[in-house]
Amino acid sequence: MLFAEVARVSGEVARTSARTRKTALLAEFFRAAEPEDVPIAIAYLSGRLPQGRLGVGWSALRDRARPAEEATLTVTAVDAALTAVRELTGTGSQTARRSLLQDLFGAATDREQRYLLGLVTGEVRQGALDAAAAEGLAAATEAPPARVRRAVMLAGGLEPVARALLARGPAALDEFSMTVGRPLLPMLASGAKSVAEAVGKLGACAVEEKLDGIRVQVHREQAAVRIYTRTLDDVTARLPEIAASAAALDAERFILDGEVLAFDKAGRPRAFQETAGRVGSRLDVTAAAEATPVHAVFFDVLSVDGRDLLDLPYADRHEALEALVPEELRVRRLVVEDAQDPAQTAAAEEFFARTVERGHEGVVVKGAASPYAAGRRGASWLKVKPVHTLDLVVLAVERGHGRRTGKLSNLHLGAREADGSFVMLGKTFKGLTDAMLDWQTERLQELAVRDDGYTVTVRPELVVEIAYDAVQTSPRYPAGLTLRFARVLRYREDKQPSEADTIATVRAAHGSG
Repeated sequence: MLFAEVARVSGEVARTSARTRKTALLAEFFRAAEPEDVPIAIAYLSGRLPQGRLGVGWSALRDRARPAEEATLTVTAVDAALTAVRELTGTGSQTARRSLLQDLFGAATDREQRYLLGLVTGEVRQGALDAAAAEGLAAATEAPPARVRRAVMLAGGLEPVARALLARGPAALDEFSMTVGRPLLPMLASGAKSVAEAVGKLGACAVEEKLDGIRVQVHREQAAVRIYTRTLDDVTARLPEIAASAAALDAERFILDGEVLAFDKAGRPRAFQETAGRVGSRLDVTAAAEATPVHAVFFDVLSVDGRDLLDLPYADRHEALEALVPEELRVRRLVVEDAQDPAQTAAAEEFFARTVERGHEGVVVKGAASPYAAGRRGASWLKVKPVHTLDLVVLAVERGHGRRTGKLSNLHLGAREADGSFVMLGKTFKGLTDAMLDWQTERLQELAVRDDGYTVTVRPELVVEIAYDAVQTSPRYPAGLTLRFARVLRYREDKQPSEADTIATVRAAHGSG
């Protein structure tokens, strides 16, 4: 399959808001595709590279080769080239990567270059593939949509299901079942503004601590324990203490869902970065475990001794969890039996307040009757977190790619120093609506003082309200701090830059002030 075809379909999917049209476009695309091309194409359509991060900076992409006149690049050729770029390491690797990328971009047409640039820089964001692609696959192969969605859930992703379906037809769906040792996509929570709102929506429910750790799925098959992250990476070797905890439980086969996190001496959670650094470390495991010991806290069980629990109500799954996992390894929770009882709602709100005081992110409110909808952000789990916001100043903005081509997209955010200057804290383009993109493109062009073709430096005059989950350390930025999950709420034209939040405020939020 030509790479140009993926670029074309990606553009058409991005330009339509109608779910039925997206499904029809993807179904047509899948019917024409070779099974071996589909996993790569699906990744590209969803804005993801199968190789992950390439380790490529903008300097390697700024001066690109002249585009080709005719589309000849295939999907597999692009994949092979990017794999070669990813595998280069050591002295001279940056120069070699730049050369390989020049060759790749030189073989691409103008439209392919723009799409490829968006993929490499992470600017392609479809969101269409999560649900529409499963529907498109079902339509292309005449398979029942519900069975396709379940197969994707159990397989841990769309790609293996697509390959099997297109190669062998609907009968291939029988291959996908709950299997200990094969991770599945975790169930995710939608947001709610308050505990009262969440309880009111769900009725009978449980209010659980929302822990700021690393989501893990723990599989045990007799003596063998495997630990997977939310992205289905196997991190068993890095977490021997978690494997030991799982091996000590009184069952031979199970799948548990939970979080791994580090605590300080007072029993409060340590910074997310410390937990993430420990889980992500590939260095001496023994030394890492001594420096940053981590603990597992479980909140769900998906399978026990051959019993598939996915479709059971949350309340029944929690009974199975209590029978398997001791209390010290289970998440704290409060059960609400009657959502109409003001006293029970008040108790739930008090539980939320105490949870935040203990240093956790907030709570997740779970409907008592809800099944485990793996891989989906369902309406039966609702997360509630305190809202952290800062008023920051836009220092620069990057030109967009993909559907944001022609717009000024990724904002460089700064906090105010005591002397009136500004220090950069990070970047974000999350939360921006199309209307906001249009407005900021026009406004920031008026404030531009320098433009290198990629980054537009602006006069620090525009204040923007940013929501974020936490302040964390970062050697990448001058203040040594950045914002976790920063997203734009609104522009504050009613505020002067002198009214923006100071770096001292940010340090205080981090605990380093």
